[in-house]
Amino acid sequence: MADTPDDRTPRQPDPPARAERQDFNRSDETARRQRNVIEAAAVTARRAPAAAELARRRAMLRWAKWVLPGLALLLLASIAVWPEIDRMMNASHTALTEATRLKLESGNLEGAIYRSVDSHDRPFMITARTAHQIDQDRIDLISPAADTLTQSGQWLYLQSESGVYMQHEQILDLTNEVTLYRDDGLMMRGPVADVEMHEGVVASDDWVHVEGPFGVLDARGYFLAEHDGIAQFRGPGRLILNDDRNGSHDKAS
Repeated sequence: MADTPDDRTPRQPDPPARAERQDFNRSDETARRQRNVIEAAAVTARRAPAAAELARRRAMLRWAKWVLPGLALLLLASIAVWPEIDRMMNASHTALTEATRLKLESGNLEGAIYRSVDSHDRPFMITARTAHQIDQDRIDLISPAADTLTQSGQWLYLQSESGVYMQHEQILDLTNEVTLYRDDGLMMRGPVADVEMHEGVVASDDWVHVEGPFGVLDARGYFLAEHDGIAQFRGPGRLILNDDRNGSHDKAS
């Protein structure tokens, strides 16, 4: 019997059966087991906090419990009082602007003020537009002025264009257009005057022109002791007295 064409075609062998690899599954399982072992070891190695650490943590919690609300209240309070703070800052700025008028540069003090008391514990004050410190005792003054009280409580005011103040001796030397004014109406003018502030004495060896309720007086010098109520004028001079009954008359000496 002859072979058919199908019988003459060589027969292909069957493909081998596919084998599944199990090594990948075993590797994942091993890695998972190792990770579980490491986590268990880490949990085992983690020790419980000591008593001191727990106490510190509790202290921090208590601190935060009180401090944080306190800071919040402080912030709210600052917001509430900020308008008043702003007003005080503006007032301080104004006071600072006033204070800048007093300038101390190279020994020069603008707007100088000196206060003390005399031998009878009555206050006196010396002011000057500019004061220049020469040494520990002497101060040169521009536009000085002195205020004091007499024994009878009258106000005495002296001023000039320049002067020198000796701090330790409390002596004020006035020069250039010296004017003395007393609140009873007495006014004296002259080129110089020496004022002993502690003893309340005013003196000059130069001419002086005096006007007051009594009249007019011109003299070559004077000595005033305000605490003792003494006034002496040195001649030659001229005195014109005011007399409401008989008019005015002149006296010369």
